[in-house]
Amino acid sequence: MSRVERIEGQVKELSPEELSAFRQWFADFEAEIWDHQFESDVSTGKLDKLAERALRDHAAGRSTDF
Repeated sequence: MSRVERIEGQVKELSPEELSAFRQWFADFEAEIWDHQFESDVSTGKLDKLAERALRDHAAGRSTDF
């Protein structure tokens, strides 16, 4: 049995209250990982071309305000 399969089994055994707490923890955990990846992508320049294109499109009137 793999580690993931063991975790799946444990999650299935959680009470509704425990499952709710786990969901919240996992959402926070995943958001933190995403934030770190985004910060890394920004600092390494991976998003520069996308930002430049967005700015060009906005300057050309191809965007709208919310």
